[in-house]
Amino acid sequence: MLRLLDRATEALNVLGSLLILALTLLVGVDVLGRNLAGAPLAGVPEMVTLSIVAIVFLQAPAALRAGRFTRSDGLIEALSRRAPGAAKALETGFDLAGIAILSVILTATWPLFLRSWTRGDFIGAVGDFTAPTWPVKATILIGSALLILQFLARILRRWGAR
Repeated sequence: MLRLLDRATEALNVLGSLLILALTLLVGVDVLGRNLAGAPLAGVPEMVTLSIVAIVFLQAPAALRAGRFTRSDGLIEALSRRAPGAAKALETGFDLAGIAILSVILTATWPLFLRSWTRGDFIGAVGDFTAPTWPVKATILIGSALLILQFLARILRRWGAR
């Protein structure tokens, strides 16, 4: 099960990287259009806004899995040398706090996703550019769920289950 979780996590990470590439190309074309033809691409600011949120939730599970989540390791490293059991317990507390916070995000985003899906919510201006918001809300849900599972996997791996 952990291998399947890691594969799904990597797939989301690759999708996030492809989104970064697409966003980079989109901004480049927009800049060229502005400077060379005086005609920017419609909707680029909206797409950047939506994409940044999506990228975070697509790539956060892989960052956690790889141990690249931003945090201060000084206390944990000192504690692991002196009291490894206490360090494992503290790390597990961190993981449980992450699960709790992400559970709140997940449950708070679900009704927003449903509303966006059923009402056809969009960002942009009608007649110029519009984009639906539900794909980003779905990305938040999927990314949060995978992040919760990665926190659980960290606990399992730490306490001996592989």
